[in-house]
Amino acid sequence: MTPIDILIMAAGKGTRMKSRIPKVLQRLAGRPLLHHVLDQAAHLQARSAIVITGHGATEVEAATASATSATSTFDLKFVRQEPQLGTGHAVQQAVPHLRDDGTAVVLSGDVPLTQADTLRALVAVSEGDKLALLTVTLPDPTGYGRIVRNADGAVQGIVEHKDATEDQRAITEVYSGIMAVPARRLTPWLARLTNNNAQGEYYLTDIVAMAVADGVPVVAHRITDALQVAGVNSPLQLAELERAHQLRQARALMEQGVRLADPARFDLRDDTRTGVRGELVCGQDVEIDVNCVFTGRVELGEGVSIGANCCIANARIAAGAVIHPYTHIDGEKAGATVGEGALIGPFARLRPGAQLGREVHIGNFVEVKNSTLADGAKANHLAYLGDATVGERVNYGAGSITANYDGANKHRTVIEADVHVGSNCVLVAPVTIGAGGTVGGGSTITKSTAPGALSVARGKQISIANWARPTKQPKP
Repeated sequence: MTPIDILIMAAGKGTRMKSRIPKVLQRLAGRPLLHHVLDQAAHLQARSAIVITGHGATEVEAATASATSATSTFDLKFVRQEPQLGTGHAVQQAVPHLRDDGTAVVLSGDVPLTQADTLRALVAVSEGDKLALLTVTLPDPTGYGRIVRNADGAVQGIVEHKDATEDQRAITEVYSGIMAVPARRLTPWLARLTNNNAQGEYYLTDIVAMAVADGVPVVAHRITDALQVAGVNSPLQLAELERAHQLRQARALMEQGVRLADPARFDLRDDTRTGVRGELVCGQDVEIDVNCVFTGRVELGEGVSIGANCCIANARIAAGAVIHPYTHIDGEKAGATVGEGALIGPFARLRPGAQLGREVHIGNFVEVKNSTLADGAKANHLAYLGDATVGERVNYGAGSITANYDGANKHRTVIEADVHVGSNCVLVAPVTIGAGGTVGGGSTITKSTAPGALSVARGKQISIANWARPTKQPKP
């Protein structure tokens, strides 16, 4: 197979985005647009990817190099287009890095949804020394270059919208901005480009007429899915592609048997904090209600049920667990684990390092951070467990907290098996509550307790009989 070199145009300013962030670094599903395009290079098993930068070049290059260094299988290079004088001028900057034995595939850094199979097909039709164009038919082709064919249907050229006649503007087959061309042909054609047009720019599309003049076959690979070639020029277009991408992911999950209550209200994103790719791995008979957001890698075991409006990041939820609505699970770098048959929420929060065993119950307004809860432990309402080790079958009362921070350092609390912690207790770490012990409601425990002991630490109750409440004095 002919080696493939990817050329990605990423120099545009993106004025209509009205953002200080370069357009190709705007995020779709938590991942920069340009990184979606670079994924295509990996799927094509490209030899190299040459990114042509301009506006925000330093930021684009830094973000892209760091994101691809560990996983890329291709040689990543950057060239700069300064000033920006058109698409042909952009590709000219990459010429020193092109090798004549390869096929150059030209992509746009703001077109994120092109499928790998589409690009493979485009490369295939370019075999045999052909210039291959990816085209699509649009009901409204405004702004796109039109594909001009002769009476026999052969491609003769591409006319940019601003240079097109009225008859040419009536053409609905348009050039997507994506092409595959033998590098040995591309280099001399680029040298012949001129800027004699309405924009005063060097158009890459002018090489089509050159190919025709040189007797090089020009072929079009036409697709019907316009989303694959849709670019991003405004926040509205970015939002539209976001929904299209999420719906594509939702449909793929449903084809695997996942039950989504509404595929239009589902999100799977990369984790921008850790760089972990958005990936949802599901067992059989998983059910996901509406408006759930999954970030990073999330695993859902067989029969897991996720209620509405949950946010789950970098977590593993074992078979049969039920996550009630409005629960927030964020494993971040440390991860979070929910054991088989556990019941979580509603309105629960599991933070990084939360490790829950089988049939653990975490109820409404309970927060767990960097803590391990063994099988059968329960904290059903209004509680905090931070930096804690909780044994089997512990019952942790409403309003109770672990005081784990002394203002400088974090300390651990150990609650051994079968302990009952009453309501509204404070366990001041470092402290251990011995197995089978009981902590009376309202206690502040500062010292470790023996197994089986009842521990009560609270002020003595005082009751004053027939006490008269103060009354409000009349206003003067």
